[in-house]
Amino acid sequence: MNEAAQEDIFINRELSWLEFNRRVLMLAKDKNVPLGEQLKFAAIYGSNLDEFFMVRVGSLYDRTLLKETAKENKTGMTPAQQLDAIMPRVAELQQHCDKIIGHLYEKLDALGYQKIDFSKLEKKQEHFWKIYFLQEIFPLLSPQIIDRRHPFPFLRNQEMYLGAMLKSKNQTQSSFGLIPISNQFQRIVFIPMEGKIAFALVEELIEHFAAIVFGKNTIQSRCLFRITRNADITVDEGMFDHDVDYRDVMSELLRKRRKLAAVRLQTSLHAPEEIVSYLRQKLVIPTKQIFAQKAPLDLSFGFKISAKLAKGSNPQLFYPVRRPMLPPAGFSLTRAVEKQDVLLSYPYQSMRPFIHLLNEAANDPDVISIKMTLYRVAHESKIIEALIAAAENGKEVVALVELRARFDEQNNIDFSKQLEEAGCTVIYGFDAYKIHSKLTLITKRKGEKLQYISQIGTGNYNEKTSEQYTDLSFLTSDPQIGTELSTVFHNLAIERLTDTVANLLVAPLCFKSILLQEMDREIQAKKEGRPAGIIIKCNSISDREIIEKISEASCAGVPIQMIVRGICCIKAGVPGKTENVQIRSIVGRYLEHERVYAFGVWPDARICIASGDFLTRNTERRVEVGVRIKDVNIRKELWQMLQMQLRDNVNAKEMLPDGTYRKVRRNETEPLVDSQLDMYKILQNTWPRSGMLQVSSTEKRILKHREKAAFHKRKKQERTSGTANLWSSLSRLWKSL
Repeated sequence: MNEAAQEDIFINRELSWLEFNRRVLMLAKDKNVPLGEQLKFAAIYGSNLDEFFMVRVGSLYDRTLLKETAKENKTGMTPAQQLDAIMPRVAELQQHCDKIIGHLYEKLDALGYQKIDFSKLEKKQEHFWKIYFLQEIFPLLSPQIIDRRHPFPFLRNQEMYLGAMLKSKNQTQSSFGLIPISNQFQRIVFIPMEGKIAFALVEELIEHFAAIVFGKNTIQSRCLFRITRNADITVDEGMFDHDVDYRDVMSELLRKRRKLAAVRLQTSLHAPEEIVSYLRQKLVIPTKQIFAQKAPLDLSFGFKISAKLAKGSNPQLFYPVRRPMLPPAGFSLTRAVEKQDVLLSYPYQSMRPFIHLLNEAANDPDVISIKMTLYRVAHESKIIEALIAAAENGKEVVALVELRARFDEQNNIDFSKQLEEAGCTVIYGFDAYKIHSKLTLITKRKGEKLQYISQIGTGNYNEKTSEQYTDLSFLTSDPQIGTELSTVFHNLAIERLTDTVANLLVAPLCFKSILLQEMDREIQAKKEGRPAGIIIKCNSISDREIIEKISEASCAGVPIQMIVRGICCIKAGVPGKTENVQIRSIVGRYLEHERVYAFGVWPDARICIASGDFLTRNTERRVEVGVRIKDVNIRKELWQMLQMQLRDNVNAKEMLPDGTYRKVRRNETEPLVDSQLDMYKILQNTWPRSGMLQVSSTEKRILKHREKAAFHKRKKQERTSGTANLWSSLSRLWKSL
């Protein structure tokens, strides 16, 4: 493919990611999204952008400091050119964000939730907030003055600060005042005020009364600011001494991460130039990476306000409640899998049956071993508890814990220690390859024979995210798959890559190659005049070889439909290049996370699910595992899911040939299709009958009563926790004034 063609079909990875985050931000103003959810999407947008700067911008910034000029392999941009392209896009997004947050404030005000503007306080309000500040905030502040005798301190990542230029009567030169606004403060203060609920951001409260903090020093200028530090640090930097414990290496790297260079400076709008210049000098940060914004510097406040709204009786402000479906009483996933292949679909179905399967295995005398890969697990993990119970019951438990799961490293370090203490064998994987697979293998001995229960998934063993991310979990007792999976685990234990498989797809040696072969089959089918088609459902795609193969298939006339939530480095509908490629992104109440690859047309379509995306890191630098789905009923279910997502006209946006997205247009005669909510309809009453036990009506009533009582107990605890006492005291204070 020539250079002109490259320019026609490729999109830079980082710019594609920013376009994805724009789609998230747009949900914060989408009229079809309830207000409580809009606030969450605004917060998610901010959290996404924080991580983008910590990881992606951090990596590019490091490379510019090293004067690297190597070009990325799709758009030919150097690290410096990518940074130059990123920053204006971020500034543009920030302007949109400022407007959207302003509109959200207006909507909240109309509901009776008024944001406090400290520049417009009436006398009574000023008195109230001053008392609150002196009683609740002032005693906890740790101000600093930086001058010749006091050096500039280390500023923590993602923590807010107030900076002020100070001058006393005896000084000829100004000094710099600093107030850390740490996470120890309650970020938002709610009080009942004149028929409304007023809320104030603690950083704005501190800024308003900053003069009290610095006493005799006169504040000449002030502003709020927040820095984002580089978090892109690799394990290789610490792996110099192989005699050092791997967990200790990771712990040291985590300590190093906290002190990496600043890659972004956020300031409040109209921040004084003398403060910005001072911070730019001290932090050694380029001007283009400094952003002034009207919206709060930390957008996580959206979660706090949304949670407050949820405590009221305002169900219309949120998506309709949908809980993961539980199987009927007496259902056993173990029993079902021993008789037929099973597919669980999260968050529509509960993870509980899988956890119950692990617990049954922990207590089954026939089970001799449980092997599992762990990438991200919940902080209070029932999965870990089940593995520990199995080890304590004398089972061989092998846990491959990936300590390099970014931002979950400490959690995985802690769990690896617990597993080892319980008697589990803990393996950390390869030096050169991250273990991103989602695998479980339960081995039983029945007489002289070994029997397997294999599980291959697209998502993590995390009870919390299983209720937020859409993922698939395939379970089978197929002896061929069990044998192949046993080989994969053996290879992982001895740091050897798997290169021969029949039913599985195992990166990096036989994942991409198999999928490219499947695409070639469709190209050949089209050339021979037979029906052909490709459907790709994944989170991201950047692998150049795969993109070129998609373009080749398109040029051969193969219709290609892609559902890509996030990064997408290929343009759709480019004449002569990708004119047969259609790309859409689904961003809604759940985070689309499953990877499904379908080749051919129904009913003969060949379908795989996998843990890996089409990012180069997944195809070449990670151990990913997928599986060919042979069961006709499961294939049909997956095909139905894909077809429904291709009809989605509620959450879907389609890519235009220039790489931008627009909301899928719906004809007035077309019904609304919300693929996420409609999945509940598809999966209703689909629990395999082979897993059922006969349970009496009395037993069913007892179980149902217990579940209902447990649910109400949890809700009561949620209502009574938090800031009830503070709310009461604030209310009394306001009424007394």
